Amino acid sequence: MAKRPPSSLLFNGSEWSFATLSRAYEAIEEIAVGEMGLDVYPNQIEIISSEQMLDAYSSIGMPLMYQHWSFGKRFVFESHFYRKGRRGLAYELVINSNPCITYLMEENTMPMQALVTAHAAFGHNHFFKNNYLFRQWTDAGAILGYMDFAKKYITKCEERHGIAAVEEILDSAHALMDQGVFHYRRPPRLSPAKVTERARERLEYEEQTYSDLWRTLPTAVGSAGIEEAEKEALERKKVLNLPEENLLYFLEKHSLILEPWQREILRIVRVIAQYFYPQGQTKVMNEGCATFVHYTIINRLFDQGRMSEGAMLELLASHANVVFQPGFDDPRFSGINPYALGFAMMQDIERICTKPTAEDKDWFPDIAGNGDSMGTLIDAWENHRDESFVLQYLSPALIRKFRLFHLSDLATDRFCEVASIHDERGYSAVRAALARNYDPSTHRPDIQVVDVDLLGDRQLRLRHRIRNGVLLDEAERDRTLAHIRRLWGYGVSLAGVDSATDKVLYECSSAQA
Repeated sequence: MAKRPPSSLLFNGSEWSFATLSRAYEAIEEIAVGEMGLDVYPNQIEIISSEQMLDAYSSIGMPLMYQHWSFGKRFVFESHFYRKGRRGLAYELVINSNPCITYLMEENTMPMQALVTAHAAFGHNHFFKNNYLFRQWTDAGAILGYMDFAKKYITKCEERHGIAAVEEILDSAHALMDQGVFHYRRPPRLSPAKVTERARERLEYEEQTYSDLWRTLPTAVGSAGIEEAEKEALERKKVLNLPEENLLYFLEKHSLILEPWQREILRIVRVIAQYFYPQGQTKVMNEGCATFVHYTIINRLFDQGRMSEGAMLELLASHANVVFQPGFDDPRFSGINPYALGFAMMQDIERICTKPTAEDKDWFPDIAGNGDSMGTLIDAWENHRDESFVLQYLSPALIRKFRLFHLSDLATDRFCEVASIHDERGYSAVRAALARNYDPSTHRPDIQVVDVDLLGDRQLRLRHRIRNGVLLDEAERDRTLAHIRRLWGYGVSLAGVDSATDKVLYECSSAQA
């Protein structure tokens, strides 16, 4: 292989400078935007030390964050393992904002700076800007301004009300963070004029359908009181918009004991939880997109003669470590590596679009051989989350490559059964089972506020819809109920109801917490 002339290289050696970073960034941007057709936010790239990266770890990756003891605990934990050499740090950290902020570690070599720039500043950036979940649930242009407000607001609350009082509210809010997210778009709030118009339409309908004959029918003994109570409960639930899946939102709006500053803190925690909601559903796609982008760009730079063989070997070694998938019997196995699966699926889509087999044409008639792999990938990145992406694009070829099978391993069974193998029916079953594994609703407990009588006992009634017999851990459940009671101020009860039979499996209250 002919040695590349130094004059054509973007960099030579491992040392970097800001001039070298700028030159590499321009070359990467030319390929990412000009050739691959990526659509990205403006980039803001910052160089940080390992200490600053640890600090970013502890504050959930945000450049601005309020203070809380849990962040300090996380910092000590990460710092301890890092300094003992038992855990490394990420080469970069990227924030879904406009401009998109990418932190690069100053300890990185120049080849690694180029790779993580392609990975984060263009791969993740494109996904953040274009994926439908991020567009629907996050406002990249406003998040940094909001975090600045949140930090200053909580600091003022600590000065005015004391650190202990603020910490108490934050502890309870953080405990409910996973239950402080809207999973479905709420209908827009009606204007006063629209509310009045609907009330008038209901009255007109009642007048048109009223018949005095109904008054002459006999009433069962005691039924009038029951009907009145049921009617009152229905009206109460309608006014409060119950059932409500977002516990933090309900407590923020309807708690009778919270002061305005405490409600605002609940809102801050809720907004942050909602901001991270799309990331939990797109881990495979997001990392697969970024890995595919950086792999494509570094190979293109090498083909253009702008990267040396030594740099390429370093980058390919790092890339191989990122997409390594340990076997199920490997001590390092902890599940399917999202980088490995995501990158493999992106490459497989590229293969199906350009060099399809007869099997591909049967399974993917819409994209097989269309010759537009980047267009197909960009469309998939924009319109899917992990669950639907796997369900639509995981191919039999990739199932065979990853040696995926569907196992039935019930506690009541004596043996583990291989339920699906590599045949026509088995591929569909394996794909569906893996897709369900990325459906957040299968792992997140479905707990909703179902009733509360604000003019009566004020007891907050929650319902847990139990799926597949999976119950809550009792200790965690009782501690969480204690946090809800702290924010609500009155009794809290929780009923576990089987989602298939509607049978009540357990009942508990905050008195047990």
